[in-house]
Amino acid sequence: MLMTLINKEKTLALAAAKAGMTEKTARKYRDLEQLPSEVAEPHTWRTRKDPFGDDWPWVRAQLEINPGLEAKTLFEAMQRDFPGKYQDGQLRTLQRRVKIWRATEGPAQEVFFPQVHHPGILGESDFTHMNCLGVMIAGIPFDHMIYHFVLTYSNWETGTICFSESFGSLSEGLQNALWQLGGVPKQHRTDRLSAAVNKPSHPEEFTQHYQALQNYYGFEGCKIQARCPNENGDVEQSHHRFKRALDQALMLRGCRDFATLNDYKMFLRQLFDQLNAGRTKRFDEERPLLKSLPQTRLDDKRIYKVRVSRSSTIHILNNTYSVHSRLLRENVEVRVGAEHLEIWYAQRLVDRMPRLHGDGKHRVHYRHVIDWLVRKPGAFENYRYRSSMFPTSNFRVAYDQLAAQHSIRQASKEYLRILHLAATESETHVNRILMFFWHNDQPIRYETVKAQLASVQQLPSATEVKVDAIDLRDYDVLLERVV
Repeated sequence: MLMTLINKEKTLALAAAKAGMTEKTARKYRDLEQLPSEVAEPHTWRTRKDPFGDDWPWVRAQLEINPGLEAKTLFEAMQRDFPGKYQDGQLRTLQRRVKIWRATEGPAQEVFFPQVHHPGILGESDFTHMNCLGVMIAGIPFDHMIYHFVLTYSNWETGTICFSESFGSLSEGLQNALWQLGGVPKQHRTDRLSAAVNKPSHPEEFTQHYQALQNYYGFEGCKIQARCPNENGDVEQSHHRFKRALDQALMLRGCRDFATLNDYKMFLRQLFDQLNAGRTKRFDEERPLLKSLPQTRLDDKRIYKVRVSRSSTIHILNNTYSVHSRLLRENVEVRVGAEHLEIWYAQRLVDRMPRLHGDGKHRVHYRHVIDWLVRKPGAFENYRYRSSMFPTSNFRVAYDQLAAQHSIRQASKEYLRILHLAATESETHVNRILMFFWHNDQPIRYETVKAQLASVQQLPSATEVKVDAIDLRDYDVLLERVV
């Protein structure tokens, strides 16, 4: 305004008055030909004494030795060394000083470089735990993981339920993804899974099984550097988005409990289809560039040759499983998948059972050994796998009741005969009979259980409760008394 008025008014004094400043100030800016903001000097001086001036050299020396130190740690150390010199309210001042030092004198920080993704080139995968979402199957908490696969260009994704980061889970999840995708990307990147990546000291980069998977499908294996999950950033970020979408879908469903595992799998499949529906444009660009699939899937089961021990058990991957006593001392072929074990003998599938995950666990089925355990009741009391001889809680209650009424040997003999009935006749019916006897305070004996098997269909259920009809006229009497 001053510069405009100087050219219009007759005198500088009149222009200054109209601009709202003194003539001296107007003359200053006229001669400088600059705005006040251009004349002002940057504020670089302190307005008050630095409370950490005396000890800042020590603080800086500590930060130079170990840049990861936090300002609060250094502040607490100075409070211990100089009692009463520093108050808690001064912590923020030191934090600002340390922040400025890091930005002006500290070490360079890691820089993340955005990448350009090309269609048909890269697919990433990783495992993620799902227990935080509280999913249940038939009322029982379902502890599980998801093998998550993502194409980096289109963000097309899919997943497979699994229970460990084993090669079986990796192979099944990856093959499921490729066959659902209908093609194979040029590269597949994982983190440093022990199921796929050897230790640095190993001459081979990838494990033998994973190399076989690469060769069969024709993709190039890639791995991230140690402790650098950002290199697998697409799938890592997809974990977060997928879990949030699943959590919202479960809220909308109104219940996190599924009747069967297949119901939950179908729910996940529908969610993935919904998530992928908005990515069809980029996916259509990517799909023609994928490699063709082989004619069949690669068998992802690992095969072990083992001998059945005298206890009718086999030891696979640090866990123990029982097989039928008919196979005692025979050599069997065990095919280990991601979720199940298959027992083969003489080129025939003789048994299939859920796989245990972890180490030092056991899965012993009473039907495999009951034929001989009932003949040796004395071995039951100290049997290593005795807890597996109780199919349901009702069987455990029956044994405890027998043990309270008889000697241990007699109780074991009686219980094993009842368990043999469950194996040869019907576990469901025997369980129902034991529950009926328990709820009606009737003594449990082998002869009575066997006798009831013939008429088990006529037994009323222990949960059936008869409730008499309510006569509402009783309430009318109460109301009349109030009146």
